[in-house]
Amino acid sequence: MPDGNSSSSPLHVYTRRVTFSDTDMAGIMHFANYYRYMEEAEHAYFRSLDLAIMHQSTSQTMVGWPRVSAQCSFEAPARYDDLVDVHVYLERVGFKSLTFLMEMHANGRRIAKGKMKTACCLCRPDGTLESIEIPNDYRHRFEERLPAS
Repeated sequence: MPDGNSSSSPLHVYTRRVTFSDTDMAGIMHFANYYRYMEEAEHAYFRSLDLAIMHQSTSQTMVGWPRVSAQCSFEAPARYDDLVDVHVYLERVGFKSLTFLMEMHANGRRIAKGKMKTACCLCRPDGTLESIEIPNDYRHRFEERLPAS
């Protein structure tokens, strides 16, 4: 788990260059983009497991992973053209949800750490959501990549 003192390895690392449109007038990455990078890293992690963040369940229903909560603490700025590595850790595989921990690094230092909780849901055409148990094929892929306790 990322805590500054941990030696555990991330399950996935996603690298993203800070573009000009990601920054403010001072060339510093805007705070909202840290959340966007965390989401992109989560999607890349799903793809690394040959899973999708959205998939067709029935002809009328999708299975998706909407956020239940997200937080981010900023420690140092990322600037235009920096390469940002987002380290993905899976803190918890629950019955219906996943909790991710994220660390962002640039130029040899940690610049932010965050946490996201996402729920597995049926997404209906009328916009309603219903939380469901994580499908077994997803659960198996998440759990097989977790470090041994």
